Amino acid sequence: MCWRAFVGRAVAVAVLAAGPITAAAQEHGHTEPDEHAGEEHDHDHDSPAEHLGIYDEITIRERADDLIGIAVSASEGSAGAADLARRLPLRAGDIVETVPGMVATQHSGGGKANQYYLRGFNLDHGTDFSVSVAGMPVNMPSHGHGQGYADLNFLIPELVERVRYRKGTYFADSGDFSAAGSADIRLRHALPDTLVRLGAGSFGFGRAVVGHTLETASGELTFAAEGSNYDGPWTRSDDARRLNGLVSYHAGDGVNGWSLTAMGYDGSWLATDQIPRRAVESGLVGRFDLLDPGSGGDSRRFSVSTEVHRGRGYTLNHFHAYVVSYDFSLFSNFTYLLEDPELGDQFEQADDRIVYGLGYERHWHALWGDRHIETSGGLQLRFDDIENGLFNTRNRRRFATRRHDTIRQLTGGPWAQSSIRWGPKFQTTFGLRLETFDADVQANDPRNSGTESDLALLPKLSLTFGPWGRIEYYLNFGHGHHSNDARGVMARIDPASGLAVDPAAALVRARGAEFGLRTEPVEGLQTTISLFALDLDSELVFVGDAGATEASRPSRRTGVEWTNFYQVNRRVSADLDLTWSRARFNDNDPAGDRIPNSIGTTVAGGLAYEHPAGASGALRWRYFHDIPLIEDGSVVWAGSSVVNARLGYRFGAGLRVDLDLFNLFDENHDDIRYFYASRLPGEPSGGFDDVHFHPLERRGVRLSATWTRPR
Repeated sequence: MCWRAFVGRAVAVAVLAAGPITAAAQEHGHTEPDEHAGEEHDHDHDSPAEHLGIYDEITIRERADDLIGIAVSASEGSAGAADLARRLPLRAGDIVETVPGMVATQHSGGGKANQYYLRGFNLDHGTDFSVSVAGMPVNMPSHGHGQGYADLNFLIPELVERVRYRKGTYFADSGDFSAAGSADIRLRHALPDTLVRLGAGSFGFGRAVVGHTLETASGELTFAAEGSNYDGPWTRSDDARRLNGLVSYHAGDGVNGWSLTAMGYDGSWLATDQIPRRAVESGLVGRFDLLDPGSGGDSRRFSVSTEVHRGRGYTLNHFHAYVVSYDFSLFSNFTYLLEDPELGDQFEQADDRIVYGLGYERHWHALWGDRHIETSGGLQLRFDDIENGLFNTRNRRRFATRRHDTIRQLTGGPWAQSSIRWGPKFQTTFGLRLETFDADVQANDPRNSGTESDLALLPKLSLTFGPWGRIEYYLNFGHGHHSNDARGVMARIDPASGLAVDPAAALVRARGAEFGLRTEPVEGLQTTISLFALDLDSELVFVGDAGATEASRPSRRTGVEWTNFYQVNRRVSADLDLTWSRARFNDNDPAGDRIPNSIGTTVAGGLAYEHPAGASGALRWRYFHDIPLIEDGSVVWAGSSVVNARLGYRFGAGLRVDLDLFNLFDENHDDIRYFYASRLPGEPSGGFDDVHFHPLERRGVRLSATWTRPR
């Protein structure tokens, strides 16, 4: 098979593995610049903790934007437990909004992956933004619903220790789907307290979480479980149910240790999908109604993963491996009676796969004269054994097969990067990644079967200047990529029309550049500013009648980001993030150059208060606007705004009560809008092009009680 040939190539070039340890210090919570840069060190010291910046007991609680002397770009950072606790997530996937400029919305039932937006991208469910949890990639290549599908419903938010985010194409260890950015979600090795949380609220919301860590002779055993139900404000209940569980064992410390984690998720939901504006304006349905009662789905995910790290002297080795079993079925109808006036346009997208993955990283520190060299590198591989299909259905019963495919896909490759501090005010970081794509597709139509291989060599370069007066400057350049759906790479015939089609490229290059700065202008205020540009050889865009993404035209994005976090005093903190971006197709096409659903401006901010006596409060605002819905810009979505709030009180004996208010001002805005053709009963055979929207949920209230007991 073709993937075996890749293994030989990957092993042969694995000797390239090398890259900066700068990120290792940040991962373990070290957020101070190296005051001893340039000094001689004792090379006989046998602990990598000092040489490599590993601090096992230091954790990030707030937003770690103050990374002067550590970060290599202005658009990377981390959010710790205290910041996450103020985020008021309506859904589990909303945790990614800790990434400055990121917007997470929903256009269907509560069990479906979020819709993501960042830096002028409509990322659909994850096309150019990679997400990992506990070292496992979440994005699914060649997924039944869309390329890069990243569903975070298996996540229990109380177990998250921190979210590390990076944007752009400048990091050699960032692989597929990371052209716009990435989020690495790390889970707690142990819970500091026994945890019991119960919640109830508007629209049938109910949730229960329990967690505990047991001390053993050699380590810590943690288990947690979550169950929830949510009907939503819809005329027909969504009945979104989630069951999550985790068992993990951790032994050792940040230098020498290992962990084994098992996670399980089972979810089911009905769905109130987006509806056409004309159906509401005519009185056919209300804003919170639906047109096809069969929409909905179910999903299951089970995983086992292990991580091992060993350090000695100036080196640290890290190995991880995982196996994920995943099953998904989704029924949708976005066009109603456009394709089939008799039986309707309902369809099922199914995806059943097992994912095998492994990774190895090595970090080390050296001196070249009086210059410090921090190097790291490794190998990342994943193999997806997939069976998926697209079926015509009526009342959730299949009556025709559009396509059915068996896919075996291997992706990943070696990476290497190295940082050299040439002096107290200048550092360079050079990286290289070799990305490989190998796929074997067996389709129900033999003309769409075949094998394909591709390679991409992706260089990266970052320059760091300063600090001068608590200001550090960054210049970043790099090549990144995303992969295309293997079915599209092998496609020769459109399964619906039977017409010939051009196959998509396996690996699509992205080229990015960024200038930024990081500073603390006054005590407690952390500020970053970045100006970015990104070119993609092929855009991935949402197609309404297929309910998926397809490769499209080349594009360019430019923009500015400004992020701020201010610890006013021990009781009050504030944050404000603003992003402006310009997204355009950069070829000549009479259809126009606007990229549908690309957000022009985002604003997110919050205030938080915590009194030592126990009272607390949080207020968050998210706003985005300037969104073209069609290439010529003739149809525009003005935007959406929402304010959420929390009031809390910490009683004695480990009891805390929180009251969350979502959409505080009951704004009549939308979570998503698309523009495409659909046909309602009684309409002409060609239907009508129209705005299709999913409304922002009405004002809702949730009350939760949390009890913790020191273990």
